[in-house]
Amino acid sequence: MARSTWLHRCRAGHKLLALFAFSLILLPLTGLLPVAAAALGVSALYYSIGLGWRRQLALLVPVLPLIAALALLHLLSGSLLAGMVVLLRLLTLFMLANLVSMTTRMTDMMAAMMPALRPFALIGVPPRQIALAVALMLRFVPVFMAILDGLSEAWRARSAQRPRWRLMAPFLLQALATADSVAEALQARGGSAGVALNNDDRSPGFAKSG
Repeated sequence: MARSTWLHRCRAGHKLLALFAFSLILLPLTGLLPVAAAALGVSALYYSIGLGWRRQLALLVPVLPLIAALALLHLLSGSLLAGMVVLLRLLTLFMLANLVSMTTRMTDMMAAMMPALRPFALIGVPPRQIALAVALMLRFVPVFMAILDGLSEAWRARSAQRPRWRLMAPFLLQALATADSVAEALQARGGSAGVALNNDDRSPGFAKSG
């Protein structure tokens, strides 16, 4: 999002802890009503930063094939209600993780994760590399969604038909091109060591070379 909201101003560590705690609470739930209530709560958070239900539905487009496959699997197994709970739980967690990613800078997420990842240094795994991998995974969810949204708008401008599966090939090509560009940028800056971390809100992103 281009504009700043109250959620942008929350500390990255607090948002990540809230996401972790919410996941622990939501995963054991098996009733449709409590899971639906959690989904409505996440939807309300989107509304609070100016994203209405149409935009929220558009964010779910990339996971529609997975939703359809899981729904068909549960329908064939005769457990449609249980399947609805599982799907709604997954979608709720997906939307909440996306919300955290949309409103948090990557370097802020890395800085928030570093204290918890320091024990990995004892077994020879650099904490910065793990933090960078996790932050990239979370941060690029809305980026790929924006790519798919742009492809959908371009399709609608040229055709009255629904795009459906036709967008998957150009989407995958753009996603791979984006991944290559990010990998080249990281390599040019020295990998994870080239990402400057700050614990305040003035995190500059990549460290200046030289």
